[in-house]
Amino acid sequence: MVGKAFALFAAATLASAVTLLGVKRAESTPRSATLTDAYAVIASKRFVDLTHDFSPNIPHWKGFDPESVRTLYWYDPRPGTRGSGFFVQQFCHVGQWGTHVDPPAHFARGGRTVDQITPKEMLLPLVVLDVHDKVARNPDYVLSVDDITAWESRHGPVPAHAFVIMRTDWSKRWSGGNAAMANKDAHGVAHYPGWSLPALRYLYERRHITASGHETTDTDPGKATTHDDYSLESWILHHDHYQIELLANVDRVPEAGALAMVTFPKPKGGSGFPARVIAILP
Repeated sequence: MVGKAFALFAAATLASAVTLLGVKRAESTPRSATLTDAYAVIASKRFVDLTHDFSPNIPHWKGFDPESVRTLYWYDPRPGTRGSGFFVQQFCHVGQWGTHVDPPAHFARGGRTVDQITPKEMLLPLVVLDVHDKVARNPDYVLSVDDITAWESRHGPVPAHAFVIMRTDWSKRWSGGNAAMANKDAHGVAHYPGWSLPALRYLYERRHITASGHETTDTDPGKATTHDDYSLESWILHHDHYQIELLANVDRVPEAGALAMVTFPKPKGGSGFPARVIAILP
């Protein structure tokens, strides 16, 4: 009887051990993360809108006419509209209006248009190259490779497929209109910061970023655009990349660790369009 009881006890103990071992193995095997997991993480983070509101009299490139807005339908009858129970406006503006996307076709004949930028190019690691102190001392400052390698000494290599923003704090001039953004001297020469070709080549060719952006109206510095020199913007777009201009609130985003949602409508064959850019903070 004792032998039988011992045998039953041994069998039960072995079964428990096997069960526990199975549980431990299951616990030690990492579960693949799901999109639900990713959403739970992202939803818990802080979002920063990097987009200016746009309206008829915002700062814009010197060759563009202002936007016009007309109310076509209103909730109830009033002069010039139809009382319909709903609200509809008509907007007329160039594609490059407010915070906007420049697709390759903006400069490159035969390049991709806005509708051809793929969704995978719109959710990206976010890198902020902060040179606002240098710009405060010299409004003609251009971002250098040294600025990038200094960032990399703090954070590691710029990640592939990143969206890289040059932070200058120039967007703080937005409320001052075109004059404040252009910052022209007595001779009509604009003084605002820009990128440099070596910096762009380093980012796109060595680090393989997806897109870049800035707070000014142009990729090129003001001293160049005064003479209609847009060679740096042309270089980016001719290499099948897109860029975002006239970003806002870049000073509220860390240098590294954030994500960027870069979104815009999908006009067929579009040469550019207002964009909505949002940073998700780490």
